[in-house]
Amino acid sequence: MSQSTFDDDELFGEAADEMRATVEEALAEARAELPESDDIWAVDADNTLGVLNALKGALDTGDAADSLREAKKQFVMGERADAFDDADDLEAEIEELEDLLGDIENAHEEAAELASTIPELRGALDDAHADEDDE
Repeated sequence: MSQSTFDDDELFGEAADEMRATVEEALAEARAELPESDDIWAVDADNTLGVLNALKGALDTGDAADSLREAKKQFVMGERADAFDDADDLEAEIEELEDLLGDIENAHEEAAELASTIPELRGALDDAHADEDDE
């Protein structure tokens, strides 16, 4: 092997390129795990509880959070090592995905909360109307 293949600057450049590729790949994986908009918009259900459960299922983000975490971890390492010539695009994409993932997770929690509340509410309303009928 020639001495030039072990040049520190060249090796650092290769490592930086590989790190950037790893970040981009992890971001692509995170995006691929996000639900499709049609999956959360169009629901086939017979009642409100079915709609909420379908929505809750459609809002599942799979491994998106893990992929985003990996992207951010590699990005932070690259930034601290000053490995990226221009990382503004990566940083913006990470922030965008973090915000979107947070919104999806919040919607999932809200749908889950409503799905657990609706049966209790239905029962309470049935009881209230049964009491009304008894009077």
